[in-house]
Amino acid sequence: MEERQPLLRQFSDNEQLSSRPTKMKGTTLGKIRAYWLGSVVCMGGFLFGYDSGIVGGVLTMPSFQSDYRYGSGDKTHTNALSVGLQQLGGFLACFLAWPLTDKLGRKNSLMISSFVFCIGAAIQTINTHSLAAFYVSRVIAGLGLGAATVAVPMFNSEMMPKEMRGQVGSFFQWFYTFGIFVSYWVDYGVVRGIASTDPAQWQIPIGLQLAPAALLGLGMLTVPESTRWLTKKGRHDEAWRSLQWIRADDSQATVDEMEEIRSGVTAEAVATEGFRIRELLEGENFKRVFAAFAVFTAQQATGATAFAYFGPQYFNLIVGNGEQSLLLTAIFGAVKVVACGTFVLFFSERLSRRQVLIGGAAFMAACQITTAAVVKSFPAPSGGDQGVAPSGIATVALIYLFVIAYNFSWGPMPWPYVSEIFPARIREPGVAVGVASQWLFNFIFSLTTPYMISSMGWGTFLLWGIFDAVIAILAFAFLKETRGLSLETIAHQRFKAGSSPNDALDNKKDVVAEHHEG
Repeated sequence: MEERQPLLRQFSDNEQLSSRPTKMKGTTLGKIRAYWLGSVVCMGGFLFGYDSGIVGGVLTMPSFQSDYRYGSGDKTHTNALSVGLQQLGGFLACFLAWPLTDKLGRKNSLMISSFVFCIGAAIQTINTHSLAAFYVSRVIAGLGLGAATVAVPMFNSEMMPKEMRGQVGSFFQWFYTFGIFVSYWVDYGVVRGIASTDPAQWQIPIGLQLAPAALLGLGMLTVPESTRWLTKKGRHDEAWRSLQWIRADDSQATVDEMEEIRSGVTAEAVATEGFRIRELLEGENFKRVFAAFAVFTAQQATGATAFAYFGPQYFNLIVGNGEQSLLLTAIFGAVKVVACGTFVLFFSERLSRRQVLIGGAAFMAACQITTAAVVKSFPAPSGGDQGVAPSGIATVALIYLFVIAYNFSWGPMPWPYVSEIFPARIREPGVAVGVASQWLFNFIFSLTTPYMISSMGWGTFLLWGIFDAVIAILAFAFLKETRGLSLETIAHQRFKAGSSPNDALDNKKDVVAEHHEG
């Protein structure tokens, strides 16, 4: 590899390099390998979705309540802790994952994450008759899952051609919706097919978590380590082999891409001799870190994740209690899969990242605020056997439109967007901060949503609608467009709303000052 590459360009040449578009056409085998790598690492998304969907149903099963010996008076408290403690574990893992991914690489970090999750899932599956043991196992599983959610977007963004980065990066959310969809029907199947006195009724859905976790860990054996991480560690021969494998090509275009990667990584590495945490608070770095934090916070504040966890409770507000709320929840899961799949396969690389996020939030705000108005004006019937009123049908349609909009925007897009806005130097801590905010507010909303539904009723929809409207305004004011740009180009542009060729940083002045400031 060393003989084939020209000498690395010096710092002053990076400006020209970052602004020169390079079209990577790739080979058919290269695209297949890219899709394979994206599918393997995004098993972490399937695992995340399956666990998110499965626990709510398991907690309502008579067999689980009997084995863990708690009554109806403790349901809200148990539901909140069982979901919230895993989110807390995921939040803490984000800060542990950063040094782990930096030292051991993306591939090994995902294998370790898978192993840790399997320990937690195995303890959950054992009938310990102890809620304390179940809570501890939820935290352990959360640690593994949280670490995986940090490594997955980094691994994807660092290995994908820029023409595929948005699409394959969105696989995480698509696989997440698959996981939720499967979990809803697994819960439904065991409730219908297994006696309520049999512990297998709840052990089967919990134990099935081990399958996607194992696929994630073992799947890492079939893919190479991240090209950019290997380059950052000075392992250039391995980095070249990694890039050759994922592109299935060793032509001059791939050599040029390797040179661009090395130049970008080197430029970041030589800006200062040692990374300091305070760098995250300086200049352009702070704008990017804050944007990552805000984007993932906004993803949770849309209200869609709360629907994933507590779908039946939400539909009870609309159509009343009864089996029809479970059916509507299952259909809700199917709508998520189809909507997200349509976006990922056909629109993710054809639409502006920025416009998708702005438009999605505005449309969701309209749906939620209208839903609040309808539910307030036409409350759901109190009986579970009554038919669904026309107002209820209209409201269900609004909720389905809401989830379609979410899966065309704030569901899949934050994962590739946050992973691509950072320069190589701060990518690990930057992504970690962003994903940590996702877990933090996931934790907050999963704890508070059961109480919001019981105390606020229709006001819950209004609250989410207001949040969505604010998100649309802030996205318009602050988010930068990144579609079609290489990671190196994004790293050498100012982070500001919109996109312009004049956004390029003065590398000699801005970047060096940014890292040596104060």
